[in-house]
Amino acid sequence: QGVLEAVRISLAGYPTRRTYAEFVDRFGVLVPELMFGSHDERALTEAVLEKMKLDNFQLGRNKVFLRAGQIAILDVRRAEVLDNAARRIQSCFRTFAARKEFVKTKKASISLQAYCRGCFARKMYKIRRETAAAIILQKYARRLLLQRNYHEACSAALLIQSCIRGFIARRYFSAIREQKAALVIQSFWRKRKVAMLFQHYKQATIAIQCAWRQKLARRELRKLRMTANEAGALREAKNKLEKKLDDLTLRLTLERRMRAAGEETKLVEISKRDKIIETLSAECAAAKLSARSEHDKNLILQRQLDDSLREISMLRSNKILKAEEENENSNLKNIVESLSEKNSLLENELSTARKNSDDTMEKLKDVEGKCTRLQQNLDKLQEKLTNLENENHVLRQKAFSITPKPLPEKFANSTGLTNSEQKRTFETPPPTKYPSPIQHSTGSRRARLPVERHEGNHEILLSCIKENLGFKDGKPVAACIIYRCLLHWRAFESERTAIFDHVIEAINDVLKAKEADGRLPYWLSNTSALLCLLQKNLRSNGFFGTPSRRSAGGLGGKLAQLAGRGDTAQVDARYPAILFKQQLTACVEKIFGQLRDNLKKEISPLLSLCIQAPKSTRPGKAPKAPGVSAQQPSNSHWDNIVSFLNLLMDTLRENHVPSFFIRKLITQLFSFVNIQLFNSLLLRRECCTFSNGEYVKAGLSLLEKWITDVSEEFAGTSWHELNYIRQAVGFLVIHQKRKKTLEEISQDLCPSLSLRQIYRICSMYWDDKYNTQGISNEVVAAMREMVNKDTQNLASNSFLLDDDLSIPFSTEDLSIAIPAIDYADVELPESLHHYPSAQFLLTAS
Repeated sequence: QGVLEAVRISLAGYPTRRTYAEFVDRFGVLVPELMFGSHDERALTEAVLEKMKLDNFQLGRNKVFLRAGQIAILDVRRAEVLDNAARRIQSCFRTFAARKEFVKTKKASISLQAYCRGCFARKMYKIRRETAAAIILQKYARRLLLQRNYHEACSAALLIQSCIRGFIARRYFSAIREQKAALVIQSFWRKRKVAMLFQHYKQATIAIQCAWRQKLARRELRKLRMTANEAGALREAKNKLEKKLDDLTLRLTLERRMRAAGEETKLVEISKRDKIIETLSAECAAAKLSARSEHDKNLILQRQLDDSLREISMLRSNKILKAEEENENSNLKNIVESLSEKNSLLENELSTARKNSDDTMEKLKDVEGKCTRLQQNLDKLQEKLTNLENENHVLRQKAFSITPKPLPEKFANSTGLTNSEQKRTFETPPPTKYPSPIQHSTGSRRARLPVERHEGNHEILLSCIKENLGFKDGKPVAACIIYRCLLHWRAFESERTAIFDHVIEAINDVLKAKEADGRLPYWLSNTSALLCLLQKNLRSNGFFGTPSRRSAGGLGGKLAQLAGRGDTAQVDARYPAILFKQQLTACVEKIFGQLRDNLKKEISPLLSLCIQAPKSTRPGKAPKAPGVSAQQPSNSHWDNIVSFLNLLMDTLRENHVPSFFIRKLITQLFSFVNIQLFNSLLLRRECCTFSNGEYVKAGLSLLEKWITDVSEEFAGTSWHELNYIRQAVGFLVIHQKRKKTLEEISQDLCPSLSLRQIYRICSMYWDDKYNTQGISNEVVAAMREMVNKDTQNLASNSFLLDDDLSIPFSTEDLSIAIPAIDYADVELPESLHHYPSAQFLLTAS
């Protein structure tokens, strides 16, 4: 009974007892998320029971104790989990079978639909073909009928129109004759009436002007008397005169310097001429000596000839007695003939030597004449210098006087200025308004008259500048016409003219217009052609009025040196012409600079897109090894740059810009590309990556291909301008950077880059593609030490490149690079035929 009671009690408390292994093996399905992470069976059992929310269970040392009914709950939950898993497997299998059947039926339906549509299309094509043939037949039939009717109506209308037009033309011609006669009578009467009215107005205006000037003179006299009574006015006048005296002294020193420079150049020319005379005299003496020696030789040969003749006579007398000597006589005859030939040759040489001596004597006479002319020119220049010094002395005495008096009329007339212009002469004039230093020659007054006569014909020059006249055989029409007009009007030989200022102002106005950016290549070719024509066909005559704005090594300062070097100098250019060349040179520089700056502005947004690879081509964490080739990134932005360069080349070639300018422009543009890409690479860490290096390197290969296609004539040294970015990108795409030493990097990989730039790239580099390591820590530490030592000598941003804004050419380069232009065969366009000042171009052609 005690044992049964114990069993009953146990059944009433925890009747179900299972080991932990059995429990986990049967009910571990309920917690699959815990089965893979833990191996503690007791903890798993406790987790299962807690998840099922069962209470009143006990965990023993090897077994779990459950109350009655709890194991049934666990079995029900286990059965539910197993049923759900079986349903999911069945649904996946049924989906696979249904999809397979659906794909099979879909393929069959597509093939059936294709066949049906083909039959329907063939049927429709046949119907449309028949209708099209019928329409064509109808069209031709209708056209034939309408054409016949039209020809009949046209012939009738032409007959009627011809009769009516003849009648109208006869009436119109008679009316024109009457109107022309009336116009002639009216024109003569109006001409006489206007001339009488003009004379009346002229006399009245002269009287009014005289009265008004008298009134103004009286006012000025009163003001001068009032200011003369005041001490402050005297001081102001004295200060003004002192300033004027300083200006005059500066002008005097400048003129003395210019004259000294001119005297030095003339002394050099005289010394050169003296050397040439000495060499010519030495050559003449040598020619005389050679002629004398040749004459002596001829005398000796003449004596030998006489002796040979005597021997011949002796031999002839002894011919009968000595028959054996006939062979010797024949030999002597041959010798005599050779001697006679030599004598004739010597006589010819003597005659040529005499001719050469006469030519040398004539050259000596010409040189002596040139020396006398140069001496006369020096005397004239010295006289002009003394006259200018006297004038400056008079001005200095006037300046030292206390009371401010106006300049005398004699001095004002001698300088060629009016009373209103006398005040301007003491102010510092702009470069285009300096007076000519030589004003005493009568020939200059004669040369001035044609230009003053043609100053009213500036409209043709303005129209040439405002209109786009185009090119003929590669030569700019506008530049050739402007040069021919100036040459015909003798503008280069005049000492005072305003026609050059009008031309420069018109060109500047055109360049300031809104559409000027599109016409910059056209004006670059025109202005450079006009400058080359002036450079090769003009030569300087007299002094320059003022020193150049630029240094002698610049583009404007070398004009004085090149003015007299032209091999085909045809016209003696005065000071305004030389100043016009300087202004035209500045205009060429301005156009080139504007064109270069516009191109930089247009290419800058494209470069900002090209420095960094697109996100679509940038890999994330790539599992590839370094030896595996990566996919080529998209080069759409670099293709835009290449298309931009192609458009630029087409535009420049259409406007016939010389290859010299194209080469300089492309070189500076590629230098700007190198600077922008390199500076962006050093300033932005997201750009200094391996994938970005591959992207930029692929774009640089496109630029290299473009340079080779364009040829060296237009590209020049553009590829060498990209050295910095090429070496930097080449360093970025190296795989084994950790094995490179500092010497290999600085001398082999990046010889053009400075140590500070290399350190900047190494410190910012990171591999976003292959997860490779960068430069070793020892090399980085060595570079850091060297950079820290040089920090005192370098600026804060010394690793960046600066943009070069200078003009990369001079006038000598232009005259050498641009060939001569034949302006005579350029015809006048039809749009300029109505100008009366252009008629000489039509007659010349």
